[in-house]
Amino acid sequence: MPFINERLEANRETIEQNRAASGPVRASRFRFEPDVVMSRLREKIVGQDDALAAMESMLVRVKADIGEENRPLAVHMFLGPTGVGKTETVRLIAEAIHGSRDGLCRIDMNTLAQEHYAAALTGAPPGYVGSKEGHSLFDLEKVQGSFSKPGIVLFDEIEKASKEVVRTLLNVLDTGRLVFPSGNREIDFRNTLIFMTSNAGALEAEASHQKYQRGWRRWLGLTTGDGEAIRDIALRRHFDPEFLNRIDQILTFNNLTENWLGALLDIELAGLNKRLARKHAELTLSPLLRTELCQGYDSRYGAREILRAFRQRLEPAVAKALLAFPECQRFEADMHNEEVRVYQYVE
Repeated sequence: MPFINERLEANRETIEQNRAASGPVRASRFRFEPDVVMSRLREKIVGQDDALAAMESMLVRVKADIGEENRPLAVHMFLGPTGVGKTETVRLIAEAIHGSRDGLCRIDMNTLAQEHYAAALTGAPPGYVGSKEGHSLFDLEKVQGSFSKPGIVLFDEIEKASKEVVRTLLNVLDTGRLVFPSGNREIDFRNTLIFMTSNAGALEAEASHQKYQRGWRRWLGLTTGDGEAIRDIALRRHFDPEFLNRIDQILTFNNLTENWLGALLDIELAGLNKRLARKHAELTLSPLLRTELCQGYDSRYGAREILRAFRQRLEPAVAKALLAFPECQRFEADMHNEEVRVYQYVE
């Protein structure tokens, strides 16, 4: 049995707690705290209150360990345009639970665009090369997790995979098991959080929204298109009903509008300062530069637009300052003649 040693240890602790307590103790086998995970998510993910509320409900339910025994712990699909935090949300959950942003099994579904790539997930069928070895893209350790921590699997950009590849996941979502065609191997997903991301319908929904922002529709007060209906049509175009019916919840991530630029800027600056701390340095931005870095923001590209501004405009200037003033620990970035300049910070 998997996790047998951890299970025996947990049972021993529970028995000791029951002996010491006057009443029954409902100790969870899971050693993560939903509040800690959500604190990390809310610190890094902006503009997605509904999606984060759904994640909190899911984590509390998993922590209580009251789910069905013959299904994955949770199955969620994240919809929305690029750069709004879908993949980042899963990585942050992995970081909070397993201590590493890479503590998950990530499958890039855009690499499985042809039917025969189904063997990359389930292994080669009998009679084909590699059928006896049972090779698979799944990292068994990260899929199954441990008795005290759930495994995490991310199927990234799942709409780009072929329909045959997606159909191989039906039993995984329904029974929590993936049996290889050769019959000599099985992967257990019953202790696993399964996430999927998709851009299905995102471009169409954005085009509809933009159409309602100009011309006679705007003058008549018709300021939004029916984005949900467009995404629903796109989902049904890409996925079979029996596949969608096995997903616990489909969550839509919002476009990141200009209202969130300040928060995005602070998140990227915090990440840069974390890296600068290894060089014993710290950076602040002038109000003028903050405004400049947000100029020309395109919501179609989300947070990655701000990241590009940092890499292309700010980081080269920071690198020059670090090399020019090796003893300085505090710097300030500002605009000078339409260029980003970094100066030694003077109290």
